[in-house]
Amino acid sequence: MLTVLAMMAFAGNSLLCRLALGHTGIDPASFTTVRLVSGALTLWLVMRTKAGAGRNPDGVDGATGPLPGAGSWLSALALFAYAVCFSFAYARLPAGSGALLLFGAVQATMIGQGIRAGERFRIPQMAGLALACGGLVGLLLPGISAPPLGAAVLMLCSGAAWGIYSLRGRGKGDPVRVTTGNFLRAAPIALAWSVLMAENVSVDVEGLLYALASGALTSAIGYIIWYTVLPALRATSAATVQLSVPVIAALGGTVLLGESVTLRLMLASVAILGGIALVILEKRADAPS
Repeated sequence: MLTVLAMMAFAGNSLLCRLALGHTGIDPASFTTVRLVSGALTLWLVMRTKAGAGRNPDGVDGATGPLPGAGSWLSALALFAYAVCFSFAYARLPAGSGALLLFGAVQATMIGQGIRAGERFRIPQMAGLALACGGLVGLLLPGISAPPLGAAVLMLCSGAAWGIYSLRGRGKGDPVRVTTGNFLRAAPIALAWSVLMAENVSVDVEGLLYALASGALTSAIGYIIWYTVLPALRATSAATVQLSVPVIAALGGTVLLGESVTLRLMLASVAILGGIALVILEKRADAPS
């Protein structure tokens, strides 16, 4: 149940962003800022509560300052890049296409790092990689049902930034604590960005509520749920269960936003998600027990 909730939260980020930017008056920069600031405050409050009587799980005094040593400014920049590209892309992208592009770019970045580090791929993995790339090309080819190219490129950049953020977070200690530190650093970056974009600021109550929900619930609480359940999942299960996120987003877009699921999107989803699944499963099959 916790795993299902985490996947719904991740898909919910796409739905809330698309709902806010497509159906309310809030602008992408303001949505990004409210999302990151509310996410940072929520994570900080959770860690503060977790610390109990002034002590966090690592034994650092939580009363004198928020999570000293957690996260880094480079990771915070990657987090901000993910969030801002995500918001500006969803100003024009449907929820399903956006989630598929995002997820594909995240996985491509992480797989690419494995290849760069000297990881050898077997024939089934290479076939899966080729299938996923073919699905991505098919999704972006010009046509009446193709997503807007500029927005699609922004979403690919968002996914690449999240992939870099994920790679930088490996082996850095308590993931919730590190995520909190990165959000706390990303929040002032987003605020500075909003100041630069002040001429285009547009906020209404409905859009603000969606941004708050995206930051506090589907981002902060979603990450906490995921990191809580992650140790109980096998590596293969943890990797493959995330393939459900673009599917949930596409279904949610259809039911909640009235978006259509085109044949192009369906075929691209099968190719991209199937190809990535083949790479992940073959990789885990080769890994030592």
